[in-house]
Amino acid sequence: MTGTESAPPSTTAAPRASSANALEIAVVGVGPRGLSVLERLCANAGADFAHLRLRVRLVDPHLGRGGRVWRTDQSPQLLMNTIASQVTLFTDETVDCAGPVAPGPDLHEWAGFCALAGEFDDLPEAVRAEARALGPDDYPTRAFYGHYLDWVLRRLLRTAPPNVTIELHRRLAVDLEEDPDGVQHLTLAGGERITGLDAVVLTTGHADLRPTGEERAHAEFARAHGLRYLPPDNPAETDHGAIEPGEKVLVRGLGLNFFDHVALLTAGRGGRFTRRADGALAYLPSGREPILVAGARRGVPHHARGENQKGPRGRHVPLFLTEERIAALTGAGRPLRFLDDVWPWIDGEVRAVYYAALLAERGGPGAAAGFLAEYRPLVEAVGALSQLAAESRDPVTARPGPHAAPVALAEAEGELLDAWSVPRADRWDWAALAAPHRGRDFAHPEQFRAWLLDHLRADVREARLGNVRGPLKAALDVLRDLRNEVRLVVDHGSLSGDSHEAELQRWYTPLNAYLSIGPPVGRIEEMIALLEAGVLEVVGPGVTVERDERRGEWVMGSPAVPGSRHRARVLLEARLPESDVRRTLDPLVESLLRKGCGVPYRIPVDGGGHLETGGLAVTRRPYRLVERSGAVHPRRFAFGIPTESVHWATAAGVRPGVNSVILGDADAVARASVLAADARAADAVGRKGNRVR
Repeated sequence: MTGTESAPPSTTAAPRASSANALEIAVVGVGPRGLSVLERLCANAGADFAHLRLRVRLVDPHLGRGGRVWRTDQSPQLLMNTIASQVTLFTDETVDCAGPVAPGPDLHEWAGFCALAGEFDDLPEAVRAEARALGPDDYPTRAFYGHYLDWVLRRLLRTAPPNVTIELHRRLAVDLEEDPDGVQHLTLAGGERITGLDAVVLTTGHADLRPTGEERAHAEFARAHGLRYLPPDNPAETDHGAIEPGEKVLVRGLGLNFFDHVALLTAGRGGRFTRRADGALAYLPSGREPILVAGARRGVPHHARGENQKGPRGRHVPLFLTEERIAALTGAGRPLRFLDDVWPWIDGEVRAVYYAALLAERGGPGAAAGFLAEYRPLVEAVGALSQLAAESRDPVTARPGPHAAPVALAEAEGELLDAWSVPRADRWDWAALAAPHRGRDFAHPEQFRAWLLDHLRADVREARLGNVRGPLKAALDVLRDLRNEVRLVVDHGSLSGDSHEAELQRWYTPLNAYLSIGPPVGRIEEMIALLEAGVLEVVGPGVTVERDERRGEWVMGSPAVPGSRHRARVLLEARLPESDVRRTLDPLVESLLRKGCGVPYRIPVDGGGHLETGGLAVTRRPYRLVERSGAVHPRRFAFGIPTESVHWATAAGVRPGVNSVILGDADAVARASVLAADARAADAVGRKGNRVR
């Protein structure tokens, strides 16, 4: 985050109770997770803690503007990656939490309220127009979500219980100190201090990072030769104005950020997409676009998301990675290995949904049910064998390779698939999905371009079949539906450090993103149109980027596609930097680490040693900060993106109706911060027999 010196230093909500002797709690960083903690503080204060007075200090330079990532003034070309009906900040009856459930509207429901409110609200007309047009399965703009976040904040300011006062501090927090008696003091940019705090919750979100060695080398190369290097960043904050019309730009990365950059540099510069008579999109250039040359390791973009057929709350209910199995895995008394202990169950879930949808397509629901009745015991048996092997392995001499995806189930299921007449061409193949160009030779760029267009058109067709009736997208959506379960298994060092790094972070996490966290199908249609219009070119798989010191240019190409090399004076990194507190430029987190009040999280390695990660070390729920000495701080908590690697997939959003782990976490942090602040709260909770996890 960066401070905004022109903003007023603080704003106080209308007090509902005297702040004398109130418990003081600061929430630093007020994006979705910080807001969720605030909502849980208010809900709990009106129930178990009604006898206490709370004053909550919200600290964020972007308060009232949707936050840094979701700021309300960003381009309408930038879309969320989640449909409107599957985004919320409120608890519901499915959420497992100790505090009270306090329902509220999801993003689509809020849009309906905005449309009905008409001119009686203070929203810009463009926001009201989007609200009127937004369907439950549409992808909202990021700015629209920012307006929702602002509305949630205003609602909490308006409806907070009488014993809660909320104050807003539009400044960047830069330091945190404490007195010998444990009282906390925050220093803000500009010198303002918030003193007398009883507890502090850090939900700081994405932070700027010091560049990696490679990024520094590219930046120095650019300075030496008068080039332009655009490092990994939020596309909404990237300076695209330095890119000239018609200029060639090398773009490294084909994930979600790629589509954001492309949208800003094409439609964002006046280009238009129109629907042709055959139903495909065509792109009409404005003449202000650059020429984009892109590449990535796989050579293709992330899979398009299947059109939603599950409604707002529908999800795949686990067949194998169940609550009971998760409890058994996490209680096994040994470090888990992702490929042996977790992956077989994920693999089985995906294959089961794929074949059930495939057979339902051909023989109806009865065929799918009959197949699953035979298939489930097969997966259980193979998974049990895999776990038995893991339990008997010598941790030093028999570690699997990082990409040794299990094949036992694929071999065992062959006879069953033969019996159900599933053609070999239709059988599930992880390797083909992970590397769609595998086994193909490309003689020249035109041949790769033709193959890529066919691949993208096939992806559009599959996405249009939907995430229930379409076998492929139904199966891939299982990966998204299982995020809660995977988090519960792999969080907090459940995996051995080497397995966490090689099998989870390097293998499964990028595979999961590529297959299940892709763009809306419309973005793939737009990519096809841009390729056909000559505005975009993709070089191929295994992309390389070299610095030509003699000519002062970057060179991008694919070793798999002869003749694919391109030279340019602009290099754009189309990816977000990975969260890493060791490289953070967040002054508060830097200060905590420097003073030993925080430390990078370390995961024991099976067989000896530790893996140091870029996550901020915290305890299990309620996520108290761990200091360099190993001591646990009773009054400081951290939650969300800075703790990535302690937790998995911390950037994921909150979904309604699926027992969101994030909402349960927010409730636990909120309650624990009150309990840390005052023994009276602990006494009250103890008398009521409430559970604080």
